[in-house]
Amino acid sequence: MKNLYSALFFLLISLISSAQKNNYSSLIISDSLKDNANAVVRLNQIDIVISSQRDMNIKTQRVVTVLNEKGIGEMDAFQHYDKTTSVRGIEAVIYDSFGNEIKKIKRKDFRDQSAVSGSTLFSDNRVIYLDYTPIAYPFTIVYNCEVQTSNTAFIPQWYPLSGYYLSVEKSVLNVTFPNNLGFKKKEFQFANFNIKRTLDTDTKLSYEVLNILAQKQEDYSPSYSDLFPKVMMGLESFHLEGVDGTATTWEAFGKWYGDKILTGTTILPEETKTKIKALVGNEKDPVKKAKIIYDYVQKKSRYVNIAVGIGGWKPMQASDVDRLGYGDCKALSNYTKALLQAVDVPSYNTILYGDRYKSDIQSDFVSMQGNHMILAIPTGNTYTWLECTSQDDPFGYQGTFTDDRYVLVVKPEGGEIVRTKIYEDSGNTQKDKGVYTIDENGNFSGSIAIISEGSQYSSKSRVEALQPTEKETHYKEYWDNINNLKLGKITFTNDKENVRFTEEIQVNAINYGTISANKMIFVLDAFNQNNQSAKRIRNRKNPFQIQRGYLDTDEIEINLPAGFSIEFLPSNFEVKNKFGEYKTEVIKRENNKLTYKRSMFLNKGKYSNKEYDEYRLFLEQISKNDNAKIILTKN
Repeated sequence: MKNLYSALFFLLISLISSAQKNNYSSLIISDSLKDNANAVVRLNQIDIVISSQRDMNIKTQRVVTVLNEKGIGEMDAFQHYDKTTSVRGIEAVIYDSFGNEIKKIKRKDFRDQSAVSGSTLFSDNRVIYLDYTPIAYPFTIVYNCEVQTSNTAFIPQWYPLSGYYLSVEKSVLNVTFPNNLGFKKKEFQFANFNIKRTLDTDTKLSYEVLNILAQKQEDYSPSYSDLFPKVMMGLESFHLEGVDGTATTWEAFGKWYGDKILTGTTILPEETKTKIKALVGNEKDPVKKAKIIYDYVQKKSRYVNIAVGIGGWKPMQASDVDRLGYGDCKALSNYTKALLQAVDVPSYNTILYGDRYKSDIQSDFVSMQGNHMILAIPTGNTYTWLECTSQDDPFGYQGTFTDDRYVLVVKPEGGEIVRTKIYEDSGNTQKDKGVYTIDENGNFSGSIAIISEGSQYSSKSRVEALQPTEKETHYKEYWDNINNLKLGKITFTNDKENVRFTEEIQVNAINYGTISANKMIFVLDAFNQNNQSAKRIRNRKNPFQIQRGYLDTDEIEINLPAGFSIEFLPSNFEVKNKFGEYKTEVIKRENNKLTYKRSMFLNKGKYSNKEYDEYRLFLEQISKNDNAKIILTKN
């Protein structure tokens, strides 16, 4: 036993000694950094060297201790590359919880594959990534990567904290650049973080931050990119897609982009131009012409995704899209533009951040920004926007992916920052009109018509494309308040001209009403119970945001069972505050009938953390009233 204890003692000493050599042991991470964390970034150092307008080197060293399986995505061990960006080196080493090396991963052990499926034109766009399955948690990965690129238009943004449930021991950014390229930077959300700018000269910039504690994600919080610190960087003189460029003003930048990058990409075969002119015929109205062409593009082409960070901003040739019938957002927008040109309808390439969470092009920071492209057709003093990647969107409709945000419109005379369509809260409507009957056994049968417009059209119209089993799942989740739900006939009317989607659904369910002795109880609001809720959060830190408001109005006729009388009927209810307005009304009719009316209006907006409890109470009041029950007594 003495020898066994001695062996264990020396093993422990050697493990501690090994951990002290490289400090990769998870045992030495402070408890405060582990609290609320799925992973701890021990070191994230990015060294960017811009040697010239056409040469940039980026070295990344990332040391991450992954504490559990939820933190596996924080390894960030991947790199995109293409013909302008080469991966000069990439490797990783895995350490166990004591800091002992357990696996060394060379470049040949990384997966290397096309970043685009189903396309031959984008074969140069590839991603190399680590596919690692840990044998135990926690473990630590040391990841090193070096990239060389001629594209200096995109200098990586620095995020010292890149997400929730992630803590950071140390994060460092070092940038070196010539003093004649007009290097610029913009800092965001530094106020609540102890970030030190350790160097700031005409050729060097450095930041350092230590010990950022993990943050929990709080309900209704804005995106982490709007809460956590970041630094944007750019050059006034840069290089993109083989062309030198300038970014002094948006006007100059847009003119350069249109003249040097987009020029020559809209050439079409004469056969196609003849076909399009015949399709348009004698139509003279530019908007009506554009509708015909948009419909043609939707039927002819399909979208292929090119992952963020590759593909550049030079669209593939319109002639190639015409021949192959596919492309990414830039290619399809440019192809549509080429077709419009053929029938003398002007349109402009438009760059933006496409996402359900609204993100703006930073109008006071002239640089290459955005991750998506749409098309703008001038119509009077405004624009009609075309989402050219969609095969389903109505002409001119902006869904939640591109609405209400600042974008860059590339016009022949230069770039212009404008805002895309804003859907007012009162225009994002859902109108329900229906009827249901409760029989003497508590069984439910009814039908409803749901009409959705504005931003609500965007989410509702997708149901039409679902498979039958998916439709059933959708409605059972939507009406999860109705047990034993069975769906009858379902009819959709997609009015793309007026951007209005109608669902007509027949439903039934046994035992909707609960019968006990001579009484029956059931929830009056069967069809549109509010399923929004807000968790109770003590000492909330973050502001909260309602991205889009809406207006729901319901009118439901209710047929009560014969042989029963009303013992208790929910009272009319109303609540109104800065967040919105909610109102219900129950009207008694003859022949044991009721009319139930409900309206709910929600305001979009950003609110302080101190207002959260008031909002939570607002939702609770609505949820409670939506669940109000009627009591019937058998005669």
